Amino acid sequence: MQEEWLFINTHKNNPYYNMAMDEALLNLVSQGALSPVIRFYGWAPKTLSIGYFQKLEKEIDLDKVNAGGYGLVRRATGGRGVLHDKELTYSVIVPESHPMMPESVTAAYKVISTGLLEGFKNLGFQAEFSVPRTKEDRERLKDPRSSVCFDASSWYELVVEGKKIAGSAQTRQKGVILQHGSILQSIDVDELFDLFIFSSERLKERMKRSFYSKAVSIADLTDEEITIAMMEEAFYKGFEQGLDIKLKPFEVTAEIEQEVSLLIEKYRSEEWLKRR
Repeated sequence: MQEEWLFINTHKNNPYYNMAMDEALLNLVSQGALSPVIRFYGWAPKTLSIGYFQKLEKEIDLDKVNAGGYGLVRRATGGRGVLHDKELTYSVIVPESHPMMPESVTAAYKVISTGLLEGFKNLGFQAEFSVPRTKEDRERLKDPRSSVCFDASSWYELVVEGKKIAGSAQTRQKGVILQHGSILQSIDVDELFDLFIFSSERLKERMKRSFYSKAVSIADLTDEEITIAMMEEAFYKGFEQGLDIKLKPFEVTAEIEQEVSLLIEKYRSEEWLKRR
């Protein structure tokens, strides 16, 4: 008999709500108040999220972010900058002690990302896991030159036709794994790169060309229009298939909303945003 996990789709919300909801769910799973949860969501306004360890003022062009009316938030997970716009964002919150979850971060990443792999297959794409094969590739992952996510494929990242199509990050806190990531419907690479600081225009253009050669969105792979609703259906089934679970939709309770409202202030604060 398949194990039942909870499923929630909070649709589009502001960046502080999105990050606070992920942390609230992590807290409740940690307390044993919720079984493992898979969540889908989106962003309004479009938002630049930066990794926990990124240096805000050194890497991000704050004038461009402010002038463009973008949201800006620091994630609790590592990794690099992501512009959240035309995408389906997912998060998986599961206890570290869950029998399905390996102790190794990389191995757990692969298990969770199997749900993404099946989702892409449901949309008709030949997705596979990228595994850095050479020593040079593995060393390059430890020292990425770019502040931009999707600029390199890491261990067990999802690739289609050799290009990265989903970017994910993971943190472990309070005995719980939180993995979240972006599944790109489409991407405006010029817009993305304009939000980051580069030492020269020539370097920016070089990195942009490199990005085009390494990253891809669903819109780049097909002439057929793949809507967010189609993506939601494909990845809902994909997580059920990949993790061999049954998802049970549930509504956000007053208890969860209360936890979220408290955490929103943390993610909204200058102290959190500028902590690096």
